[in-house]
Amino acid sequence: MPNSPLLIEVAIAIPIVLGLAYVIARVIRWTFGARLRLEIRTMTIVSTLGISIGILLSGIFFYGLRLWMPTTILLAFGTSLGLSFAVAGLAAALNRGAQDVNVPALLAAGESDRVEFKETARWNVREDKKDPRMELAIAKTVAAFLNSSGGVLVIGANDAGEAIGLHRDLATLRTPDHDRFELWLRDLLSTLLGRNAAALPRIQFNGTGGTAVCAVNCPPSPKPVFLVRAKDGGSTDLWVRVGNSTRSLGVDEAVQYVAEHWRPSVWTWLSGKPAR
Repeated sequence: MPNSPLLIEVAIAIPIVLGLAYVIARVIRWTFGARLRLEIRTMTIVSTLGISIGILLSGIFFYGLRLWMPTTILLAFGTSLGLSFAVAGLAAALNRGAQDVNVPALLAAGESDRVEFKETARWNVREDKKDPRMELAIAKTVAAFLNSSGGVLVIGANDAGEAIGLHRDLATLRTPDHDRFELWLRDLLSTLLGRNAAALPRIQFNGTGGTAVCAVNCPPSPKPVFLVRAKDGGSTDLWVRVGNSTRSLGVDEAVQYVAEHWRPSVWTWLSGKPAR
C-alpha cells in the first residue's frame, strides 16, 4: 500500500484533467467556429476551472464522495462543459456586437492606415477579365491588417469611397450570391494565409442590389500571418500597413517587426492577442 494514496490520486488526476479540459476546449472551438475569437489555450483554462468547480461542488453537497466516483466525474464534466459554453457564448455575443462596422461612415471618411477600398476582388477592371493578381492583392491587404493594428477592407468601392458593387466579382462565381462570395473569400484566405488566419476576419455585406459592398473586418492577429506565394509553400512574405499603404518586409525587417510587435506577456498568452 502506498504511504500517501491521496497524493498518488492527485498526481494521476492532473494530466487526465488537463487532457479532458483540452478536449472540451476543442469541442467548444469547433462548435462556435469563426464566431469565437478566444484561443484554444484560453478555453482550456476555462474548462479546467470548470472541472475544479465541479469537484468542489461534489465535496460540498455530497457526503463521502471520492475523486474517481461516477457522481464526481459526471458533475466535474458537466460543470466544465456548462462553464465553457457560457464563456464562449458570451465572448461570441460580445464579439458580434463589437465587430460590426458602419460601412457608410467608412466610405465617407475615406482610406486610412486602417481602411482600404478595392473595386473588385477577382475582376481586372482595366483588362476586363478575371485576374489572379486581384485575388493576391486582397490577401496582401488582409494579411497586412492582421499583422498590424487591424483594419477594414471594403470590396466593391472605388478610391473615392463610392459604392460600385460586387456584380463583376459575383459574375465569376457559379452561384452569384453573397454566401458563395464569402465562401470563396474564406477559401482564398485559407490557401494564401492559412486556415487560422482565414478564420480571424469578420465578413459582412452592406447595401442591396448592384451597389452592395463587402466589408472584411480584420482584428490584430495573435501571431504573425505570412502570405504563401509558391504552391509548395516555400516562399512566404510578411505584409504590414505603413500609413495608407500595404508593404512587404524584408527578412531583417520582418524579424525585428515580429520581435517588437508580438512581445509575450501573461495577458497575451491567456488572450492570444498581440501586445500593444
